[in-house]
Amino acid sequence: MAEADPGILKEIAEFRDDMREALSEVIVGQPEAIDHVLVAFLTGGHVLLTGGAATAKGLLVQCMSKVANLGFKRIQFTPDLMPSDITGSEVLEDNAGAKSEGRSTRFVSGPIFTNLLLADEINRTPPKTQAALLEAMQEKQVTSGGVTRPLPAPFFVMATKTSVETDGTYALPEAQQDRFMLNVEMIPLSEEEEMRVVLEDPATFLDELTEIIDGPGLIRFQQAVRAVEIPKAVQKYIVDLSGASRPNMPGGAAAITKYVAWGAGVRATQCLALGCKARAAMEGRKAATSADVKAVALPVMRHRIGVNFRAENEGITSSKLVGMLIESVKAP
Repeated sequence: MAEADPGILKEIAEFRDDMREALSEVIVGQPEAIDHVLVAFLTGGHVLLTGGAATAKGLLVQCMSKVANLGFKRIQFTPDLMPSDITGSEVLEDNAGAKSEGRSTRFVSGPIFTNLLLADEINRTPPKTQAALLEAMQEKQVTSGGVTRPLPAPFFVMATKTSVETDGTYALPEAQQDRFMLNVEMIPLSEEEEMRVVLEDPATFLDELTEIIDGPGLIRFQQAVRAVEIPKAVQKYIVDLSGASRPNMPGGAAAITKYVAWGAGVRATQCLALGCKARAAMEGRKAATSADVKAVALPVMRHRIGVNFRAENEGITSSKLVGMLIESVKAP
């Protein structure tokens, strides 16, 4: 692969600064979440947004669609939502007045045919309907009636997740969670930040956001990010970090075997590699470091580590386990 162009890397660093400045006018108190979403946009990855109510999850998605000038659609996930409500369906039409009389079918595209899809409260719909997103998120296409249709490029899914303590929710299957490159947690606001939201209502500035980049520009940046180098030592660190999350591995940490039902797979390793490349590019560097890996490890891995009953009983979360891995796995 060709070496990353320093000129484009400088553009990416400037893009990061411009995005931070623009989004901070509307999204209060979430600088880390904004950086993680930028990582996803620079790699073509999907994002699962988690956190408490009223932490601006949906607002962040709307902001991204405006500053990147992307086609945007929103789906409110509900228990009665059907897969065809997402992907589209074949409809039967009469051919009255046509040369060949009779009936024919026509595909009516669903809301997934857009650049940026907000899957709001994705865990309020059963796994069967959630699965309608799997092909689209992995292959960037939809198959219906035996015909495969490509989705617009670029294509991103940003989903919000309702708290698991809320009634009427369905757990996201492991395969569904694994399609999300990052699980970005929106943290509660401080008292000062909440006062700003009350007094200024930053959401009213949403309409004032202007275009910073467009779809073709994002694709160009994504190609440059993939050309960022990962030194051999950092590659090994990525593999070691991901492998250390798997229980019953030779030489693995006792806590992982004790608390983990299933660990991060190969897709997590790939996402760590892509994420650290994006972090390096956002700082104008043509090579990634172990610090870049550590910066993306939590959002990449926390939804890819399943804790067992013992962990739940003792209050051990996957986020705590990822923190332990970062501390215990030797970095170059």
